Amino acid sequence: MLSALLSFLGGSAFRMIWGEVSSWLTKRQDHAHEMEMMRLQADLDAQRHALQMDAIRLQAEQGIKVIEAKREAAVDELETSAWLEAVKATGRPVGVAWVDAWNAAIRPAGATWALAVLTLDLLFDAVTVSPTVEAVCFAFLGLFVADRAMGKRGK
Repeated sequence: MLSALLSFLGGSAFRMIWGEVSSWLTKRQDHAHEMEMMRLQADLDAQRHALQMDAIRLQAEQGIKVIEAKREAAVDELETSAWLEAVKATGRPVGVAWVDAWNAAIRPAGATWALAVLTLDLLFDAVTVSPTVEAVCFAFLGLFVADRAMGKRGK
């Protein structure tokens, strides 16, 4: 009977001890697994945050570039319209005879001078033209040609 009692207690005690040890090992593994999952989730969150910050930075840069492009287009449009208005204004008579005669003569004279300077430089290499003088020559020619072209169109 003593052996039966020892067997009963030994089996029950062994099962109890084994159950506690097994439960402790399982909880330990679950805890380690949860900690690893939390580390992985934190890494994923950090990567997702970095990607979102990069996307926000890129969108901001693109927004700035769009604004700059719009600004440049607006400035170009204003410059073009100002140039056209200036060309239109050069052909309008002011009502004073000698001023109108001067305005009528100065554009053709300037264009003739510009053609002579550029021809001497390009064909005969007789003069050396600086970039500034070249720009003035082309401005005279542009003004004269634009005025003539716009005059033919009635503008």
